[in-house]
Amino acid sequence: MGKDIDRAGVAKAYARWAPIYDLVFGPVFDRGRKATIAIADRIGGRVLDVGIGTGLSLTDYSPTTRICGVDISEPMLRKAQERVQNLNLANVDTLSVMDAKNLAFPDNFFDAVVAQYVITAVPDPEGTLDDFIRVLKPSGELILVNHIGAEGGPRKAFELAFAPVARRLGWRPEFPWERLVKWAAVHGGVTLEERRPMPPMGHFSLIRYRKS
Repeated sequence: MGKDIDRAGVAKAYARWAPIYDLVFGPVFDRGRKATIAIADRIGGRVLDVGIGTGLSLTDYSPTTRICGVDISEPMLRKAQERVQNLNLANVDTLSVMDAKNLAFPDNFFDAVVAQYVITAVPDPEGTLDDFIRVLKPSGELILVNHIGAEGGPRKAFELAFAPVARRLGWRPEFPWERLVKWAAVHGGVTLEERRPMPPMGHFSLIRYRKS
């Protein structure tokens, strides 16, 4: 895919991974997934989970938190819908195929937006982040877990070696922290609340923004 990511390419990549996604990636992403959900549950109310995938995270939410889940991959969402039905998850309001940059929700609608491992897998990260903030209520939180590129050292070398695999997953393997800093400054309506390295080996970061 090169450095550019297109919507159809991402959808195709995740359609390939859907049958085995939970088995392969569930353990790797477990800590980050549970950390974001714990924060969202503390906020409570109505939560948008972008990139809900197979719905692996749905059972981690409190039953009192109302969930709307969206994903670009229809095969992934079919598995999520099966999970909701099989486990009778009554707090899941909707599961919809949707482009993360063009969310079909009104302004100021959600108490929190959770996006796990999403920003490096969209064609326009800044535009996508803008739409996340649009659907948040004032003082609502955007909770991200994402790969942030290392500036040097062994982790940088590992990431360069891993880049071809990342692209097959539909990810953008190079994504510096400065890109988020610049986005927040240009947007002007968000405040950084937290940046926390996550396992494995700090390859991912939990990042929280509050809507001003």
